Amino acid sequence: MTLTSDASTSVTGARADSAGELRGVDKWYGAHHVLTDLSVRIGRGEIAALIGRSGSGKSTVLRVLAGLSNDHTGERVVAGAPAVAFQEPRLFPWRDVRTNVAYGLTRTGLAKAEALARAEQALADVGLADRAEAWPSTLSGGLAQRVSLARALVAEPQLLLLDEPFGALDALTRLSMRALLLDLWREHGFGVLLVTHDVDEAVALADRVLVLEDGAIAHTLEIPDPRRAPGQGHTDRYRAELLDTLGVQS
Repeated sequence: MTLTSDASTSVTGARADSAGELRGVDKWYGAHHVLTDLSVRIGRGEIAALIGRSGSGKSTVLRVLAGLSNDHTGERVVAGAPAVAFQEPRLFPWRDVRTNVAYGLTRTGLAKAEALARAEQALADVGLADRAEAWPSTLSGGLAQRVSLARALVAEPQLLLLDEPFGALDALTRLSMRALLLDLWREHGFGVLLVTHDVDEAVALADRVLVLEDGAIAHTLEIPDPRRAPGQGHTDRYRAELLDTLGVQS
């Protein structure tokens, strides 16, 4: 499911170049200290990837930024209402594709006709203009994820939060969805935080890769030449650096 959080939960004071940030955030689940004095910023028009081992707190960072988890200390600062897309599209099976996408506008107060018109435009943006009346059960995994992205983007967020959105897709569909994400990002200019377990995906898409360890940022990799074609000598070097930080032999 794609969710949008209420902008009223935002803390004022966002920098002009920031789509969203956390400042000195601590969070516990019971006695478990999940995030420790965490500060992270996603710039406007930037793609940042967050990687780390299972249990490092990646999804918690995303949920706090999205406003879906509020029992933390520190500050959350976002520009407008961020949108979130998860690994599973979680479309409403009783709604057709058009009304699933229009659901992303439920907090905007738009008239129904305008909301449906904007949903149709969002579907056109992801190449699904001809599937507006389809039911979710008729869609492949890749098509359902396209609908999920359309629902995330229909409200024109300044910050898009993605929690392993391509992890359940086959390799070819995953590459197609990465290309679609980049096309939409170039067109709309939103900031992106991509949570992923895939180091290669992080290197392929991001301007910066953040490595989370025990609820804190352990390493930041700045990619000065992001989104270059593979095989030009940089990918292996970046990949090796990240795997070494994660304690994985390449």
